[in-house]
Amino acid sequence: MKNEMKLILGIGIPIVVLLLPTELIPLPGLTLVEHRLIAIFLMATFFWILEPIPIFATSLLIIFAELVMVSNKGLKFLIAGSQGSEFGTLLNYKAIMGTFASPIIILFLGGFFLSMAATKYRLDLNMARILLKPFGRRPAFIMMGLMLITALFSMFMSNTATTAMMLTILTPVLASITPGDPVRKAFVLAIPFAANIGGLGTPIGTPPNAVALKYLVGSYSVSFAKWMVFAFPFVVVLLFIAWVILVRFFPARESEVHISIKGKFVRNWKAYTVYFTFGITILLWLTDFIHGMNSYVVAMIPVVVFSATKILTTQDLKNINWDVLWLVSGGIALGYALETSGLALRVIETIPFGNLSPLVVVLLATMTAWIMAALMSNTATANLLLPIIAALGTSLTSLAPFGGGMMLILTVTMTCSLAMPLPVSTPPNAMAHATGQIETRDMIRSGILIGGFGVALLFGLMAILRGVGFFP
Repeated sequence: MKNEMKLILGIGIPIVVLLLPTELIPLPGLTLVEHRLIAIFLMATFFWILEPIPIFATSLLIIFAELVMVSNKGLKFLIAGSQGSEFGTLLNYKAIMGTFASPIIILFLGGFFLSMAATKYRLDLNMARILLKPFGRRPAFIMMGLMLITALFSMFMSNTATTAMMLTILTPVLASITPGDPVRKAFVLAIPFAANIGGLGTPIGTPPNAVALKYLVGSYSVSFAKWMVFAFPFVVVLLFIAWVILVRFFPARESEVHISIKGKFVRNWKAYTVYFTFGITILLWLTDFIHGMNSYVVAMIPVVVFSATKILTTQDLKNINWDVLWLVSGGIALGYALETSGLALRVIETIPFGNLSPLVVVLLATMTAWIMAALMSNTATANLLLPIIAALGTSLTSLAPFGGGMMLILTVTMTCSLAMPLPVSTPPNAMAHATGQIETRDMIRSGILIGGFGVALLFGLMAILRGVGFFP
């Protein structure tokens, strides 16, 4: 489909909905503000799925549309008569614009600073070199080592940046393997799959986790350490399953692989500052119950230290993944609007979820998240689904015995990262596919199977968390 047609669909359908009389939309009591938000939501959906413009630009468009159409500082002729109950409540423009500097954005920014400094001073490369040594020369065990290292880095760095780094490290490995050996495909697939899985391990590991944090507040609040308590074992088990699947699907023809990753630790005061800051930041993230600073406050440490010491310069800052930050901020703004206006709850109340069993509700939410995330950005999927999922979780009393809204939010969030059957599903998948070493069908069959095991394991994890009283 050409970009022009995508733009027509992405803009035309929301405009048609916007021009419809409010009475014709099948949501009883719908206000004008909610009507406009439906159009904005549809625009976001079409633009994020079809991508006629970059997905981060869609987020900026969402924020702009909300400011102009439904905020208390919008265009005068659009908000005239806003006092009536039929109009609805206008959104606070400061709250909409504040999504650019949300604590969640700062948390990710801190992660990006750590990632950039680690790469600049070769901490990541040298750690990979050291950590690979114990895995010997057998292809299957080397692949296991690469997957563990990739997953470990993905917990604290952007999984896209981790994939880029690990694919570089993979180059000498592939050079040591005979062309045509199926294990070459296994090695290339192992990197994105491990990055996707590893990103689940911490709140900063992948953008969908950051989107979920907006809804994990109050009694649902999850600290950095608390997240890792349940997510880290899940990551370890699923990594092992993924490794077994790749070994079985792509068996090695050679018994040994000889690899050589050269490098040494940088030894100057800036490098030592990076090493110390990296370690202390992670330690503080894991011990917030002792010192009292939450993960958002701790995330400012690398930002301040690396800026003040000029470890990261103005030129380095230009390389930050700003598109990811804008993408997440757009999702936060969309969620804020749907929640504050009451539209998310109105949609939930209109659909008879109460007549369905809790298990069916969870299965439907999970399947919807998996299918959407497989066909489009997992972050965009989380942005679209989580506002409605959060409202659903709090409104359905039948879910309470199963962990309520918190369980549903975590399940859908983690499912978004488990959908990885296609190159378009996640940036790591796209990067691996771009190497030319694998075909789409290789990714589909292994990605679907690993994702399927992941979802099944996820349901088991939620049952265990419910049993130990993790959910409020």
